[in-house]
Amino acid sequence: MGESGNETGARGVHTCMTDHRIQRLTWLALLSVGLLSGIMLTIWLSPGAGPMQRPQQVDRVEIGAQPGASTRIPVPSGMTDVVGLGDVRYLDVLSLNEVFKQVAGSVTPAVVFIQVISDGPQEVLRRFGQQRGRGQTQSAGSGVVLSSDGYIVTNNHVVEDATEIWVTLQDKRQFRAEVVGTDPTTDLAVIRVEGGDLPAVALGNADDVEVGEWVLAVGNPFRLTSTVTAGIVSALGRSVNVIDDQLGIESFIQTDAAINPGNSGGAVVNLRGELVGIATAIATESGSYQGYGFAVPVGLMERVVRDLIRYGEVRRGYLGVSILPVTAVEAERFGLPIVEGVLLQNVQRGLAGAEAGLRDGDVVLAVEGRPVFEPNELQSMIALYSPGDRISLRIWRGGEEQTVPVVLKGRDDPAYDEWLSDLGGSAQQTPVIPPPNVEIEELSEWGAGLVGLDARIRDQFGVAHGVFVAFVESDGPFSVAGLTRGQVITHLDGEPVFTLEDAVSRLRAAAERLDSDPDSEPVLVQVRRVDGAFLFFEVTL
Repeated sequence: MGESGNETGARGVHTCMTDHRIQRLTWLALLSVGLLSGIMLTIWLSPGAGPMQRPQQVDRVEIGAQPGASTRIPVPSGMTDVVGLGDVRYLDVLSLNEVFKQVAGSVTPAVVFIQVISDGPQEVLRRFGQQRGRGQTQSAGSGVVLSSDGYIVTNNHVVEDATEIWVTLQDKRQFRAEVVGTDPTTDLAVIRVEGGDLPAVALGNADDVEVGEWVLAVGNPFRLTSTVTAGIVSALGRSVNVIDDQLGIESFIQTDAAINPGNSGGAVVNLRGELVGIATAIATESGSYQGYGFAVPVGLMERVVRDLIRYGEVRRGYLGVSILPVTAVEAERFGLPIVEGVLLQNVQRGLAGAEAGLRDGDVVLAVEGRPVFEPNELQSMIALYSPGDRISLRIWRGGEEQTVPVVLKGRDDPAYDEWLSDLGGSAQQTPVIPPPNVEIEELSEWGAGLVGLDARIRDQFGVAHGVFVAFVESDGPFSVAGLTRGQVITHLDGEPVFTLEDAVSRLRAAAERLDSDPDSEPVLVQVRRVDGAFLFFEVTL
C-alpha cells in the first residue's frame, strides 16, 4: 500500500505507558508538570527493544484459547425475550453485573504487567519529568498472553530499544522476557517468557465487533496492576496518526472504556471474555483519559503475531499504489452513485497493482467483497494478506464497476524495495529550479508562477507534457491546497496540459468561474513530483 493523507484531530494523541516514579495518586500532579497549554500531539513512547530476535521457525502457531473453550464466558441464563424485537434479548441488571464479574475474572490472569529498562534518555521521558538512574530509563506497560507456552503480545512502543524486559503475572510470578519480533507499522510486538501453563486469552472475531456494544479494558494504568474498566465501542476504523511510520496502518477500535498511561499493550475484550483489541493510544488534551481510547483490532493483531512468531518479521503483501480519500466533489466527477471507495494515484509500474491492470484514477470500492470507504480501511484490509495471495478488488472506472484480481507481492521484490525506499525518503533528489533566463508567468489569483518545460525538466520528471511550478506564494490558493514549488502540473480537471499558454488560459478561466460562483467545483490539479509520485489537489479561490 502507499501513503494516505490522514488528518490529525484537534486532540493530542498519546500511546499509553507509565513510568517508575508514579507510585501514588500524586501522579496527576506529576503528569501535569511540563504539559504544554492547549492541545498536544504527543506519543508516550517507551524505551524499547534491542536487535530483533528471530525465533526458530515453527510449522503451526496456536495463539489464544479458541472460541468455545472454557475461558469463553457463557451467556447467563437470566435473559428475557423482548416482545416485538425478534431475537433481541436484554440482560437484567444483576445478570449484566455477573457477566462483568465473570469476564474480569477470566481475562485479568492473562494480562501481564511489563517493566522495561533501556539505556539512554528519551525526549518524551524528560518532558514529563521522569528521571534516570545510572544512565538508564524505566517504563511500564501491559501485555496479553496468547499461548500457554509464553507468547505475549504488546505494543512496539512499549518494548522499543529495551535492554531488559520483566513480565509479572497476576499470580505474582515474574519472568524475564525476550523480544520475538516487532512491527512498527501496526505498533505491535511479540515477547516470550520461558514459562509453562500460562493463562491465555480467548480470541474474538473482529468482524463481529459493533458500535455500541459493551467492552472491558484490562491493563496496568499508572502501575495500578490488573485494572478493569468498562465502556462501549464508540467507533470502528479510526485513524488518528499516532503511528510514526511511512506505511503505518491504523484502523483502530475506538472505545470510551478508560485507557491511561500503562494500558499500552493491554486487552480490550467483549462480554464473552474474548479479545477484540490491543489498547494502543488515547486522544487527550490533558495527558490522561478523556473518553477516547484506541485499540488495534484482533484480526490485524492475529495476522501480525503469527508472522512475528514464525519469521520474526511481518511478511506483508503490497499493492504498490498511493491512495487518497474520495470526496463528494470527486464522486460526482467520477459519476459514482454515492460517496465511497478510495482513489488510486501513482500506480507504480512493475508492482502488483499495475501488473493486475490498475490505473491512476481508479476507485477501489471493495476488497474481497468488503466495502471500502477510507484509505486506512484499504490499508488495513490489504495488511491481512501475504505475498502471493490472490485477492479480488471491485473498482470503479469509466462510469462502471469492474472486478480486478490482484496477486500481491512482498517487499523482497526488487521493484518494491525501490518503491519503499522512495517512500521512506532515501531516494529524494535535489529540488529542481526553474530553467534559467525564462520568464515566469505569474498567476496572482492563484498565488503561483508557472513556466514551460524544457528538455532537462522533462527528463528529470519523466514527463512528456505539463508546466513547471516555479513558485508558490504563502497563503495563496495553491499553497492552501497543498501544492509546492518544484512540481509539474500534468492535468487540470482530468485533461492533459500541453503548453504554458494552455495552462494559463484554463486556470484564468477557472478563476473567473469561481469568482462569479464561489460554490462551483474547485479545480482538480494533478501534479508529478520529481520522485515520480502523482498527486491530486483540489484548488479553489
